[in-house]
Amino acid sequence: MPALPTLYVQPLPQDIVDSFRNAQNIPAHAPQIPADTKGDELIEPEHGRAGAYSTNAKGRYDATTLSQRHIAWGKLWAAQGYIALLVDGFGPRGYAQGFPRFSYETRPAELNEVTVRPLDAYGALAYLRARSDVAPDRIGLQGWSNGGSATLAAMDTRAPGRTGIGFRAALVFYPACGLKGQFEDGYLPYAPVQVFHGTADEEVSPRRCGELVEKSKAGGGAIEIRFYSGASHSFDDPGSKRQRIEANAVATQDAVQRSLRFFAEQLQVPQRIRGARPRY
Repeated sequence: MPALPTLYVQPLPQDIVDSFRNAQNIPAHAPQIPADTKGDELIEPEHGRAGAYSTNAKGRYDATTLSQRHIAWGKLWAAQGYIALLVDGFGPRGYAQGFPRFSYETRPAELNEVTVRPLDAYGALAYLRARSDVAPDRIGLQGWSNGGSATLAAMDTRAPGRTGIGFRAALVFYPACGLKGQFEDGYLPYAPVQVFHGTADEEVSPRRCGELVEKSKAGGGAIEIRFYSGASHSFDDPGSKRQRIEANAVATQDAVQRSLRFFAEQLQVPQRIRGARPRY
């Protein structure tokens, strides 16, 4: 198994950024690529409403101040031999510090998770497909909270910014499923999507997500949702505040293993799972 890579800041090239209006100057964070993963599969994560960085960043927003959750998942994917690239959708627009709970109605339009953030995902996808160390047809998308909502929007057949083949599959953690009312007529992902949600989520409605998923499945959508009894929002945050809640710890362990299996199957990488456990 290769050593865990360190993190570095890597801006998206200008020719990619220019091709997506409203997705300008987007810096991305990615693990350095181990030598033996050339041409391997890639996971592209989308951060939530708190942004990509730790609450202790104190004005320094770079790879050294990423949040615990993003670092934990990045290391987990790297340990499995994947490449992972985290796009910062808030910082370049002047909101690197993210947003507090229950601030949804006051957030600026340029951070819209349905019409704007999918453009970031597809800008990054185009960039990644141009790299020689990435398998262009085996790229998965992962998102948490507001980034989970953006991931849902990005996986719809009508997603803004999507041209040709999109992502191979997506993992979505505790999203808000109102999605600006854009999918009242139905939500249909073009590739498999797995959603995880706690029943005790204090920020968004698990019931609403369940309804979205069931309606989508009835219309032929390849989407599933798994509920965790008693688990809260951000149940996989590795900090002690979340993990000392038994329901969160149980949900985290199960969701991690299911995520590993899901991408191993959908990205067609059998034997990928090595019994990894997150280092929380």
